[in-house]
Amino acid sequence: MSTLDLRHDDVHRRVAGVVPVPVADVPRDAATSAVSGREELERLRVVPSRHPARWVATAAVAVLLAMVVSSLATNEKWGWDVVTQYLTWPSVLEGLWGTIRLTAVAAVVGFGLGTVLALMRLSRSPLLQSVAWAYVWVFRSVPLILQLLLWYNLAYLYPTLTLGIPFGPAFTEFGTLDVVDKFGAAILGLGLSQAAYSSEIVRAGILGVDQGQHEAAAALGIPRARQQWRIVLPQAMRTIVPTSVNEVIGLVKGTSVVYVLAYGELFYTVGVIYGRNLQVVPLLLVAGIWYLVLTTVLTVAQFYLERYYARGALRTLPPTPLQRARRAVRRSWTRLTARGGAA
Repeated sequence: MSTLDLRHDDVHRRVAGVVPVPVADVPRDAATSAVSGREELERLRVVPSRHPARWVATAAVAVLLAMVVSSLATNEKWGWDVVTQYLTWPSVLEGLWGTIRLTAVAAVVGFGLGTVLALMRLSRSPLLQSVAWAYVWVFRSVPLILQLLLWYNLAYLYPTLTLGIPFGPAFTEFGTLDVVDKFGAAILGLGLSQAAYSSEIVRAGILGVDQGQHEAAAALGIPRARQQWRIVLPQAMRTIVPTSVNEVIGLVKGTSVVYVLAYGELFYTVGVIYGRNLQVVPLLLVAGIWYLVLTTVLTVAQFYLERYYARGALRTLPPTPLQRARRAVRRSWTRLTARGGAA
């Protein structure tokens, strides 16, 4: 039998499992060098990278924070006893409620009208586009305090307001002061001004939706209005929500401008109080603390709204603050138990 036949028969026996296929021998020099290299790596000590600049910055910030805390605690002119006394004062809480009510109503008016204006800007009608553009241009150009004063003096221009057909008969008539009082003027000023900014936010969110969504909805024969309300706007909310909450936070602080109308919101109320007892700084701190509380609540609401509308875009939702705290506690506990076991 030839050498070729032997090789051919040997291959058949190996494939059939009669003769095991030999494993290629590793050269002793290569195996020895691999083992020695592994042992050398195991002997190496892992040294964490050092960040001296980070430690210097941390120390500097810690010193500054300590100085601020020390100043707040030791300077009696802050009047923390007066702050704690007036923080839950009935008139202050009434002013706080006035601020919350102004913010809520003005936000509803502003974002409701702003959504309508945004849809008008995106309309195919030249008249609707022009009116919406002119509205945004005017109300973004005029300062808020000027708008408030103009609305408050509306009765000077129009003592009575009528509803009817233009250049025709009037259906009903009522006094301007009966409708546009201090609260009405504040809502008109805050709400109509906010609508100009909200319309641009909503319009940018709608334009940020992929054009393929519009084309797919049109290909399915969905009416244009239904496309906007059921397909486009829910996706645009991912972009609209963060900026909108920032606008609401700005609206909370913007209600302080209403003090020019002598309306009983938070800032006007504390101003009246410190005008009587001359405790200016402590009363300003009271107002600042309540503004901080309101903005904190809105910030938490913003996080959960963003998390809700991110469900369709992210496979894994970002953890909530409570989940992060639990993970941090669990991680710290694991490290402590590991150190205890090693000891």
